Parts: sequence; C-alpha cells; structure tokens
Amino acid sequence: MRKIFVVLLRELNARVRTKAFIISTLLLPVMMVMFAVLPALLSRGGNRTLRVAIVDGSSDSLGADVEASLAQQKLSRDTNSVPRYELHRVRANAAGIARVRDSLVAHTGISREHDPQALDGVLVLSDTTLVTGKLQYLGSNTSAFEAMGQLEGAVSRVLATTRLERAGVNPAVMMGAMTPADMQTVKVSDGKATGESGFASFIIAYIMGFILYLAMIIYGQQTLTSVIEEKTSRIMEVLMSSLRPFQMLLGKVLGVGATGLLQLSIWGGTIFLVTSQHARIAHAIGVSADAMQQFPIPSMAPDLLVVFLVYFVLGFLLYGALYAAIGSMFNTVQEAQQVSMFVNMAIVIGFFTLFAVMKDPTGSLAVTASMIPFVSPFVMPARWSLTAVPHSELAVSLVLSVLALLAVTWVAGRIYRTGVLMYGKKPSLMEAMRWIKAK
Repeated sequence: MRKIFVVLLRELNARVRTKAFIISTLLLPVMMVMFAVLPALLSRGGNRTLRVAIVDGSSDSLGADVEASLAQQKLSRDTNSVPRYELHRVRANAAGIARVRDSLVAHTGISREHDPQALDGVLVLSDTTLVTGKLQYLGSNTSAFEAMGQLEGAVSRVLATTRLERAGVNPAVMMGAMTPADMQTVKVSDGKATGESGFASFIIAYIMGFILYLAMIIYGQQTLTSVIEEKTSRIMEVLMSSLRPFQMLLGKVLGVGATGLLQLSIWGGTIFLVTSQHARIAHAIGVSADAMQQFPIPSMAPDLLVVFLVYFVLGFLLYGALYAAIGSMFNTVQEAQQVSMFVNMAIVIGFFTLFAVMKDPTGSLAVTASMIPFVSPFVMPARWSLTAVPHSELAVSLVLSVLALLAVTWVAGRIYRTGVLMYGKKPSLMEAMRWIKAK
C-alpha cells in the first residue's frame, strides 16, 4: 500500500506543478468571476439616462400616454433610482412630421459638451402607429439591443392598453385574465413531498453527470498519455525493478484521479463563493447586487453526495484502468487513440443515457442501465436525485460495479505488466489475449 501511495504522490506532484495545470486551474475561476462581475461593471459604465425626443404626430393622446409610460421607467429596481429617459415631446401634424424629425435628428449623436441640446435618439409616432404598431426610432444607440428592447416593450404596453380601452375593455381586467399559469413542481419520494423542485433535481442530475463525463474524458486521456510517455522514455523499466505492475497501475490511476478531484474542487468552490457572496462582491465594486450574474446551485442532500462520490470513484477507477491498459500496449499516442476511441464511446453512451433516464427515472430502461457497471456511474446518482431508489437496487448496482471494477483491474493489470515492456509493432487482439492468459 505504501508503494501505491508513493506512485500516487508522484503523479499528483508531477501534474499539479506544471504550468498547464496551474493556468487551467486558475483561468476558469477567473473567467467565472469575470462572467459574474463584468455585466455589472459594463452596466455601471454604460447604463445612463437617455435624452429622447418624441415626435408626436398622432391626433389623439397616444403621444402623451407614451411619454407618461416612459417617464416611469427607472435604471434599476430601486425606487430611488434615476429615470431611464429624459423626455421632450414635440407635437407635429402629418405634413410636418418629417421636418420636425429632421430638425431633432440634427442634434442626435453629438457630444453634450459641443451641443447642450444633444439627444440620444428621436422616437417618431404617427396616426397609424396605434393601428399598425409601426413607429420609428433614430438614435446613436440603436446597436444597444437591450435598451432598444426596453423602449419597444414600454411602447407596446401603451399600445395594448389604448387598444383595449377604445374597444370598451378594461385593461386591468384583461391583463389579469391573461396572467399565465405558474406551476410549481415538487419532487415526491416514497409517497412524501420533499419540498425540492423538479428543476433543482434536474440541474443536480445534469451537473453530476457532466462532471463525471468531463473527468473521465480529460483525466482518462491523461492517464493514457502518461503511461505512453513513461514507456517510451524507458522510465518504466527502472520503476518495474521496485514496483509490481499492479501497484504502478493503481497508483497512476489514483494519482491522476486525485489531480482531477483537486481541480474540480477548486472550480466548484469558486462557483459556490461567487454565488453565496455575490452581494459582498457587488458592494466591493460599487454596483447593485441585482446587476450581478448569479450561478444557481441547488443544494445537495448528504446521502446524494455520498452516492455521487462513491460512483464517481468506481467509474473513474474502472475507466482509468482501461485507459492505462490501452496506453501500455502502444508506443505513440496516435496509435493508442485508435483503440481508446471505443472507451470514449462507452463514456459518451453513458452520459447520453442520463437524459433518457431523466424522463422516466423509475422505468425499465433506468433500472437496467443502473445495473450495468459501465453506465451506472452516470445513471444511479441521477436516479437517486430524481426519485426514491430502493436500497436493494442500490446494493445490487454497487456489488456489480465493484465486481466489474475488480475484473477490469485484473485484466488491465495483466495487460499492463506485459505491455509496458513491449516495444516495436502494435500488438494484435490475439496478442493482448495471450498477455491476459499468461502466468
């Protein structure tokens, strides 16, 4: 056991101290923080009160209603926030709309230092706007899609209200009748409501499956590459003099797995801190907490965390042993990737099986998949999150997974002990079978 631990530490130190690991580990947290903070910083710098002139070419109160609606818009939800628009409404008849519009456009897009009457935009309403919904906005900020959407939405609400009033319908009653249904989904386990929403259960199941998929693909390939590098550099021959092949195999897989868990823990911890401390971060940079992008992280029950970690370890050891065995058979990464493609396909199948299980976690497909060792690391934690899994099914799944892990590790160890010392041509399937049978 001590020798396995030595190999584990060697693999862990060799990877953690590399520039690639340090950069990739730190880069993603920095990107997460920037993703949460940058929108708030940009909104603080660019979200300001806009000077908008309204050319009112309507023959009724439409222009005044639009002006009143826009005057109520604020830059944020805070009641003390400054208005979103500084408005100036100019009446114009049908014949003079173009002339008034052009005279106002002449003051648009100019710095306020050079023109005290400078405008950000001109909104043009006509007599046909109420019927057709057509209106025009000329401004220097038309590429700001969010601002344009807010302006269009405010005018749309005025048009809808006015049309209802003229049709003899009370707008308040109509809007109340059009309020959509808001259905709350609550997870039920063993005939009892758990209080957990269906969306939260889905998010947890997806995150668990994606983490496992990511870890197996990335760090499984690292295991394969590491074995080939040590084999081609002849370091393996030196190590074999003091270690048994199985000890090397298990130590290497555990070392790469520990590296992956360390990196994923740093990433997960960063997301947790950004989510739980977003109010303090917002205060530190001087913006509203509502303006910051948040990462919704549902809470994970302790039993679900235990199930996930157990299957994560079983799944990683299972696939890691396969990657190590494949790496020991070949002399180049290109040759090994042709065979490791089948292992990658098994991982992809397991991940996509997860989506079918989410639709019916108690169906025959979900139950069967949770018993297959190469798929159960993805399926069983998801089922445990989505529904009440009988303990008998969990026990059978764990026993089958452990037996499969022992079998795969034994086969991988037999291949590994011979493959790491074989150089030259690529071995055939029959040669690999002879390695397994050799005593």
